[in-house]
Amino acid sequence: MDTSTQSLARTPLYNLHLELGAKMVPFAGYEMPVQYPTGVLKEHTHTRTQAGLFDVSHMGQVRLSGADAAAALESLVPVDIVDLPVNFQRYAVFTNEQGGILDDLMVSNGGDHLFIVVNAACKQQDIAHMQKHLADRCKLEELSDRALLALQGPAAGAVMARLLPETAKMVFMHTASVTLVGVECFISRSGYTGEDGFEISVPADKAEELARLLLAQPEVAPIGLGARDSLRLEAGLCLYGHDMDTDTTPVEASLGWALSKARRADGARPGGYPGAEIIIRQLADGPARKRVGLLVKDRMPVREGAELIDAEGNAIGKVTSGGFGPTINGPVAMGYVNAAHAKLGTALQAIVRGKPVSVEVAKTPFTPQRYYRG
Repeated sequence: MDTSTQSLARTPLYNLHLELGAKMVPFAGYEMPVQYPTGVLKEHTHTRTQAGLFDVSHMGQVRLSGADAAAALESLVPVDIVDLPVNFQRYAVFTNEQGGILDDLMVSNGGDHLFIVVNAACKQQDIAHMQKHLADRCKLEELSDRALLALQGPAAGAVMARLLPETAKMVFMHTASVTLVGVECFISRSGYTGEDGFEISVPADKAEELARLLLAQPEVAPIGLGARDSLRLEAGLCLYGHDMDTDTTPVEASLGWALSKARRADGARPGGYPGAEIIIRQLADGPARKRVGLLVKDRMPVREGAELIDAEGNAIGKVTSGGFGPTINGPVAMGYVNAAHAKLGTALQAIVRGKPVSVEVAKTPFTPQRYYRG
């Protein structure tokens, strides 16, 4: 990102990041902490073994209200929103007319409204997309006066239960309105690391107080974008703009689990969203290419953009995310390959600096997901 011609935004925790010794970098139009003095490796391991605190306030928070809000939003996503239970959330994707992914998002049912979290880089276009298609059916408010914190790791449940005993009853994808640092916060038991954890929407003017309260707990350390990326890669989770984009359908992105039964060809409310015909056809016939996990048979990390070739030297795909996986102590990657090469165990090669590196199509996640399901 060229930062010379545009000023970067700052989250409400900017000064705290500096105080904690963070190395700040431009990310999605914001100055964000990429790492703290302990370094990415230790931050990654701390999150996998204890609890890490992430500032995700750069992401967009939106409230949709009105009697028709659920049905209205459902017209833009291949996901069941109408029957989403109160106090639960669901992963969804906005699609275009070609079935490509405009962004991925989280949708929560707050009873009299829907609470939506979208990616920072897509925030303005997502809000414009919803305004254009939904404004005549429901009320849309961007909650720009709120921050978002993520507490992630196996100790997250114990930390939250200490501060809010009622959270002990929450399970993965459960949401609640709670009082923390004297204000109403909206929390979900979820996250993007593959670990148990919580995401907390808090008024911006109370974000630093809440962050300090969480960091005062002995299990909690601040974690930057570097470890956030390696954690989500090990968990086999897509990063928008890398592992999925406007030219990639949810079926190609191996997100079939996120395409609700109710919206499929034989479901209660089939189709009815942009690109539905293409997506439903790919569900039936299979896509021409597919996102797969890649285990690297070498110590050499395979990065985004590396070409993938088969045994005969034919180009059959590309790496979209790659790096070192500290938990499995080796390099891992994800990418797209022709459907014929997507079978688990298929031997391929990635071209890294002009040299072939052996990789194998592997199951994701690379490290077991540990979401709390009760």
